[in-house]
Amino acid sequence: MPSALEMASGHAALTAAVRRGRKILHRRALVAAAAGVAPIPGFDWAVNAALLSRMIPKINAEFGLMPDQLDQLTPLERERVQKAVALVGTVLIGKLITRDLVLKAAKTVGLRLTAGQAARFVPLAGQAVSALVGYSAIRYLGEEHLKDCVRVALKAELRLPYRPDSPDAASGP
Repeated sequence: MPSALEMASGHAALTAAVRRGRKILHRRALVAAAAGVAPIPGFDWAVNAALLSRMIPKINAEFGLMPDQLDQLTPLERERVQKAVALVGTVLIGKLITRDLVLKAAKTVGLRLTAGQAARFVPLAGQAVSALVGYSAIRYLGEEHLKDCVRVALKAELRLPYRPDSPDAASGP
């Protein structure tokens, strides 16, 4: 399965959005790793849920897939995005991110997170494993979400929001 960056190749604005999304993702995954080291049961689950509920909307915004951004599209463009979202089968695009949506996403990596909980009680090595599990769980969910955003943007032929710091900024909005 290709990565989000590979899927976006050939589209400068899309590639730039993936790179910005990965920066967001990397920072959140590091926080998840730090939370995994804490010897408090359930703490990393709470941190991961909070990280996801803040990270997903930021990534959506990079692709122009926030509800307020979608409201600014023409009816035809909005319909194309809705069809693309349905085809991709994601529940995290174009909606306000709720606790229930975050829990659905977390279920995908629930086994990993549970293993991280158990490993934490083994001194040092267990905490390292728990940190690695937290980091990889957030990275996995984030990368899958980036792929979904790229699929939707490509299927809907979505014009991404203008970003002055993107490589194609010289061409204007």
